Amino acid sequence: MDQTEQFEFRGNAKEYFGIWIVNVLLSIVTLGIYSAWAKVRTKKYFYQNTYVAGRNFDYHATGKTILIGRLIVVGALVVYAIMSALLPPVALLMALGIFLAFPYLIVRSARFNARNSSWSNVRFNFLGEVGSAYKVYMGLPILVLLTLYTTFPFLSRATQRFGIGGHTLGNTRFEFDSAIGPFYKAFLISAVFFVGGFVGFFALMAGGSFQTVDPAQIMIGYLILLPAVVIGGAIYQAMIRNHVYANTTLGKHGFRSTITVGGLLTLILTNLLITVFSLGLLLPWAQVRLHRYMAANTQALPNGSIDDFHGQLIEDQGAIGDAYSDIEGVDLGIAI
Repeated sequence: MDQTEQFEFRGNAKEYFGIWIVNVLLSIVTLGIYSAWAKVRTKKYFYQNTYVAGRNFDYHATGKTILIGRLIVVGALVVYAIMSALLPPVALLMALGIFLAFPYLIVRSARFNARNSSWSNVRFNFLGEVGSAYKVYMGLPILVLLTLYTTFPFLSRATQRFGIGGHTLGNTRFEFDSAIGPFYKAFLISAVFFVGGFVGFFALMAGGSFQTVDPAQIMIGYLILLPAVVIGGAIYQAMIRNHVYANTTLGKHGFRSTITVGGLLTLILTNLLITVFSLGLLLPWAQVRLHRYMAANTQALPNGSIDDFHGQLIEDQGAIGDAYSDIEGVDLGIAI
């Protein structure tokens, strides 16, 4: 794989701010109804301005389709609220049903998002099975809880395997596999910061209860805890993303991620400060900066001519209708 195709983001904050502010205002005026169309406009902007090998991505869902799905969810919540007040046992059964259906909803959501996404006019698809989703998103989390999170890397690896391995571009399937060692390495290094932050916080609070401790003392405690959590999270995200991309293939083609802990941490902290001190008005700029950083640190590694590969995708892609209607918005949890 001596050829490298760099991902790039060609959008800018000024353009996206115009889209963002209209989305916010119309969502407020319509009491949230327009938010479905706002989501489509946002995803289209970021997809259509992300390129690799001179070809961009695209998003094909419609606001109407997303709105219908959201109305169904809102209707279910209203019924649940009514049942909670009138027939609590029925509400409990509804809550249990939703919990048990969660892996099924994950698969349906992944299928919706994949089938409504494309690269260079070739649609993605998601072929992950519901049975496997139950093992990954319900069975393994129980194991993690029973083992006091010491087996979390197995859940993390299984999530990547299921999410990445379930996707296709045209009829070409993505694949991911890895030993467990790199996941434990990222887990243990980040855990040092998580555990250290919580130990420092509770050690500072040990002088009294939360009701009697000095407010300044609580503030200092959070100044110890929050940076430790952010640093630990940045370490884990950077290490896992780089490892996952290095071990992911699309047919005979590979990928590479080169984000650094320092670069990602600096971006997260400056974006947070920019957003807070601008009272949210510079959120579009922060989002564009994050997307551009991720694209600039992602490469495709074609094994052969990218034009030959694209021609094969066009020829072999399955027929996937634009009007595929399904649930959206449930995250697979894969490193992207």
